[in-house]
Amino acid sequence: MSKRKSSKYKLDRRMGENIWGRPKSPVNRREYGPGQHGQRRKSKLSDFGIQLRAKQKLKGYYGDVTEKQFRRAYAEAAKMKGDTGMNLIGILEQRLDMVVYRAKFAPTIFAARQIVSHGHIRVNGVKCNIASRRIKPGDVVSLGEKAQEMALVIEAQSLAERDIPEYVAPDGTDKVTFTRVPTLDEVPYPVKMEPNLVVEFYSR
Repeated sequence: MSKRKSSKYKLDRRMGENIWGRPKSPVNRREYGPGQHGQRRKSKLSDFGIQLRAKQKLKGYYGDVTEKQFRRAYAEAAKMKGDTGMNLIGILEQRLDMVVYRAKFAPTIFAARQIVSHGHIRVNGVKCNIASRRIKPGDVVSLGEKAQEMALVIEAQSLAERDIPEYVAPDGTDKVTFTRVPTLDEVPYPVKMEPNLVVEFYSR
């Protein structure tokens, strides 16, 4: 499990966007970046800067996965047939922690990763604590018995700020089936993501 080294909401402020769509995000109050120089006038970004920002935003949204993991996902997407950007999104959405988050078993992607690493998640009935595990279409992801009573899980399931997407089919409150790998327009991002810029960044 990768360790987050800084406040997750600092990423929101650095990007100037509420990338997880959460009501607590400080961007809702302060749109400028963190730190004493956050309010200084923003300079125009170069093409490289725009591409880097797109990569940081996408990587940050998925729980700030490590650069090594993210680059590996890109390399795999590039080898697949079809659009590399679309393939990258599909690979990231197949991560176990992301399916747990999409199923509303956790209020944040960071909490989803924690629930997985603590052994509260079952894949096809078998306990799995690897957040980066690739979930395949048809796989069933469910909560362990203890997790069903956790306050964190109950809070997540009551959140009105996001819905379960169509490619994650719920079966009751403790089980979902990952039905298919989604396309970019099916993924419910709160902000605009630009995987094509990420592809340009890595293919320089």
